[in-house]
Amino acid sequence: MNKIIKKIQLSAEVFEMEVEAPLIAQNRKAGQFIIVQIDSEWGERIPLTIADADPKAGTITMVFQTVGASTHRLAAKNVGDYVENILGPLGNPTHIEKFGTVVCVGGGIGVAPLHPIAQAMKAAGNKVIIIIGARNKDLVIFEDRMRKIADELVIVTDDGSYGRKALVTEPLKEYCSQDPKPDLAVAIGPPIMMKFCAETTRPFQVPTVVSLNTIMIDGTGMCGGCRVSVGGQTKFVCVDGPEFDGHQVDFDNMMTRLRAYKEKEEEDHHVCHLELQIETMEAQGGRR
Repeated sequence: MNKIIKKIQLSAEVFEMEVEAPLIAQNRKAGQFIIVQIDSEWGERIPLTIADADPKAGTITMVFQTVGASTHRLAAKNVGDYVENILGPLGNPTHIEKFGTVVCVGGGIGVAPLHPIAQAMKAAGNKVIIIIGARNKDLVIFEDRMRKIADELVIVTDDGSYGRKALVTEPLKEYCSQDPKPDLAVAIGPPIMMKFCAETTRPFQVPTVVSLNTIMIDGTGMCGGCRVSVGGQTKFVCVDGPEFDGHQVDFDNMMTRLRAYKEKEEEDHHVCHLELQIETMEAQGGRR
């Protein structure tokens, strides 16, 4: 059982939770993830990135978006409650060394898993440029934390409500066009964003790492649900990744597989909102 120490609502449907998990906190490295299960008997297993960790306090920080039944149930928990099962750290850690100049691109909730990678790249002596992208100002997360790391920070929003009105690929292309160009790019976010980040860096021959978040069940390579095609070969995100060469990933195939349960996910999301509304109405009725 993992006790919830802190809970912050970052936006309408994005939550940050700090939970007790001392062994994971001591052993995790940048780029790794966890599998969370709310209910031991019937609960869905969901992969979440470790956004931060405090080995001394024995806690890890996870950031998630409420997109289905399990994430809604997790979001309903409060400080002092417990998360039944957390498995990790899983996956291969990010390869960290002094590359020179590293551009870290995060889209939406992808900024959270980018955070420990940017931290580690900075600690290794790199110049770190961070690009944060979101649909609007309300969905920008981790700005203050990223600003402490970045040598340069660029924020873009789709609607121009904060920072520049642009997609993340626009400033990324500008940096790749400079002389000298970046030595490495790291992109984490929606698959379509990572795809176009990789296509942006390809003509400039800037090595590009992407972190994939596919459909995953066990997280140990046994189910095969997370398979992707990388360089024409089948890879499993949980054990071969989650990071891959962005120029080799078949994003179109990956996005097709991710849409397999989209209708079910949207239905569960809608039902969860209705149930929460009913619970709120019942609670208000009970107080009258």
